[in-house]
Amino acid sequence: MRDSFLPFSRPSITALEIEKVTEVLESGWITTGPKIEEFEKAFAELVDAAYAVSFGSATSAFHALYFALGYGPGDEIIFPSLTWPSPLNVLENMQGEAVMVDVDRATLQMDVEATRKSITPKTKAIVVVHFAGQPVELDGFRVLAQKHNLTLIEDAAHAIHTQYGDAQVGSSENPAVFSFHAAKNITTAEGGMVTTHDLELVKKLKSIRFHGLDRDAWKRHGGKPGGYDIEQPGWKSNLTDIQAAIGLGQLERLKEIQAQREHLAHLYIEQLQNVSELILPQRVSYPHRHGWHLFQVMVDQKTARIDRDTFREELRQRNIGTGFHFRAVHTLSYFKKKYPQYLGNLPHSEWVSDSTVSLPFFPDMNEKDVHDVVSAIADVFDRS
Repeated sequence: MRDSFLPFSRPSITALEIEKVTEVLESGWITTGPKIEEFEKAFAELVDAAYAVSFGSATSAFHALYFALGYGPGDEIIFPSLTWPSPLNVLENMQGEAVMVDVDRATLQMDVEATRKSITPKTKAIVVVHFAGQPVELDGFRVLAQKHNLTLIEDAAHAIHTQYGDAQVGSSENPAVFSFHAAKNITTAEGGMVTTHDLELVKKLKSIRFHGLDRDAWKRHGGKPGGYDIEQPGWKSNLTDIQAAIGLGQLERLKEIQAQREHLAHLYIEQLQNVSELILPQRVSYPHRHGWHLFQVMVDQKTARIDRDTFREELRQRNIGTGFHFRAVHTLSYFKKKYPQYLGNLPHSEWVSDSTVSLPFFPDMNEKDVHDVVSAIADVFDRS
């Protein structure tokens, strides 16, 4: 057994990021300023988008995006139930209606046909999730959105470095929302980004994220004397230059970060493919590049003879941390009470919700760490 605890995730921070943060701290400008502009431009170039707008979190990015697109009471948006609940929470707090659909049990990606059947006259948008770093089948959802005059929004929180065909996730005409939470492939500690090709949407998002002002503090700094104006009320959800400095360092290291994540994933696949008690998610069949945000397994309770929670506890006792992605949203208390029609009717999401375990997976891991995880799994299943 390991002497020290191996966590599920840990951000990869080096001297480069520390140096960039120190420069900002010494500059005299630490809130939203020149580093934000630099970070947004660099991120837009990374994903082949015309524009990128940063936020304090992906959740606040969704809030601003829904508001900018005019969604409100009674409007329906379709989501997969197998996701983190924040985009649905935002809609609920805006008095909209969440519509939840099932996923493909093998790939964990949102189901196109289930989505088609869920569209009603009140539907305004479809939020697709690129789950765990694999791209969803965008072409199918684009056809649906165009046919029914809906906005397609990509939840790309897991999808930095992901490609659908030859295109980067985030490069489409429709908006995409990325996350820079500490567990993501690149981090700013907390943070989010919306990518788009729509300049008018960019103007709205930048105003909404900073009180509804026509110019943020950096634009007013050193400029011509004068006041400011508010054309619509906004919020305070801007990223800071300190966080942007971390993000810029992470972007410089992205190739090495992703190469290591891919290497670790292949080691896991090689060493776990014959463990009958576990089921590995399948790759999607269409051309893509996997972003490798998570490495998940499903506990097959028939062969394992233990449930998922017991498996996680057994690993914890062997100094192996795990994650849980995700509990199906429609099984959470608030949503179960408001939307009882989904319980029992999204079987693949419920199966994954009961079976999934995310193994330790972060770029500062090494091959011995993977071996320790695999050895602990073998010990749990008495394969020594």
